[in-house]
Amino acid sequence: MKTAEEHFEFICTTLTSKQGVERGNMMSSPGLKYNKKVFAFLHKGKMGFRLGPNFDPAKWGLKDQEPLSPFKTKPPLKGWLMIDQKDMEYWEPLANMVLTFTQTLK
Repeated sequence: MKTAEEHFEFICTTLTSKQGVERGNMMSSPGLKYNKKVFAFLHKGKMGFRLGPNFDPAKWGLKDQEPLSPFKTKPPLKGWLMIDQKDMEYWEPLANMVLTFTQTLK
């Protein structure tokens, strides 16, 4: 079984072959961006995704997710979820979905 880092690298290799997708950083962690907008990143064995406000984790059957909340005194970032490696099988399809979502943002 792949580690979180190995699986993230596989996703990066796959997605950076697409037009406009490149590696970037989010909170000093390795990530992926499209048009200078980060849409996914890896942090401490979890993958963060910019899923948008209408994403329903229950429809995907995600077992372990939480809002991205990097600040002690501010609320979580809207539309971002951290998905634990327990749900690693969803990382690649989510990354593809999030790329499509990010491509629609202005």
